[in-house]
Amino acid sequence: MMRSFMLAACGLLLMAGLPALAQQAEDFGDYLIHYNTLNSNLLPADVARAYGIQRAGTRALLNITVMRKKDDDLDEPVKARVEATATNLAGQRRDLEMREVVEQEAIYYIATLPIRDEETLNFRVRVQPEGATGPAREFSFQQKFYIEQPRG
Repeated sequence: MMRSFMLAACGLLLMAGLPALAQQAEDFGDYLIHYNTLNSNLLPADVARAYGIQRAGTRALLNITVMRKKDDDLDEPVKARVEATATNLAGQRRDLEMREVVEQEAIYYIATLPIRDEETLNFRVRVQPEGATGPAREFSFQQKFYIEQPRG
């Protein structure tokens, strides 16, 4: 079902012509960290319901997957400690509560947060893969969100 969620989310993004919201990744040697954000109202209702995600035009979803690289090109999902914050251009910071979702052979970390129309958020993500040595992997990215305005 979670694979369906990812396929549906990515498919919706591609069909909607929103390249800035497409899947992205950070390469940290033995690990590849995939991340994406989207407006939660783009999720199919059954997917949102199954994972307890509130669908609303004023909420965004952050999704992170940590993969251990393998020689056979079939990267392996791994558990990790994932922390994330989002800061708007006015400097208001939101600490995100990341929730682990494990389904069959997939592991995802998700969080939702409130957004405003045309709001730009700077995300900072810190990931410590389970069993990894050395410091946590850190990266940041920026995303601008749009809210569909009611017609009337």
